[in-house]
Amino acid sequence: MSLIDRFIAEFDTALRSVVGGAHSRRPTPGSGEISHANLDIAQRKHAAGLMRVNHVGEVCAQALYQSQKMLARNPQIQVMLEHSGKEEMDHLAWCETRLQELGSHPSYLNPFWYAGSFAIGMLAGLAGDRWSLGFVAETEKQVENHLESHLETLPQEDLRSRAIVDQMRIDEIEHGQAALHAGGVVLPDPVQKVMQAMSKVMTTAAYRI
Repeated sequence: MSLIDRFIAEFDTALRSVVGGAHSRRPTPGSGEISHANLDIAQRKHAAGLMRVNHVGEVCAQALYQSQKMLARNPQIQVMLEHSGKEEMDHLAWCETRLQELGSHPSYLNPFWYAGSFAIGMLAGLAGDRWSLGFVAETEKQVENHLESHLETLPQEDLRSRAIVDQMRIDEIEHGQAALHAGGVVLPDPVQKVMQAMSKVMTTAAYRI
């Protein structure tokens, strides 16, 4: 694609991440399950809160992959990040659909989450491919942990949400492993702890807002 075509494509991705309208290339997991099952009001509210957190995570993922892809030195790494980013777009669409089914909404702070993540991704990209890939791997590991905790607290009856979260977890593991195999380094422990603290702030706010 020409430079202007790439710009339009990336801008479209950013817009869909922030304002909605993401498209999935794969069918939504759990699409054969009953949309609301037998969830009571409290269960639906809790499920919506968790899916909103997951949606925010995918908004951040789009920003991170876009910014890091722009600064990647190695064309093969660019291709890898492009592939992972497309699967993350599937996740974004799945979460958006599930939030609508639960009668809820994405986070009102999505523009903030996207902008902050894009800036962080730029910094990681500027540090070089090995550190950038290490950042991807650590991010995916932390997301995997979040998703596993969600599977523990989502209502057992909510098979639709659980199917989405489980497939997301599988994909995130693959993305993290791909980043490490491509040469990503393990980030220093202080950096990991800072990332965990930032993630805690994001998940707490996104669950409610």
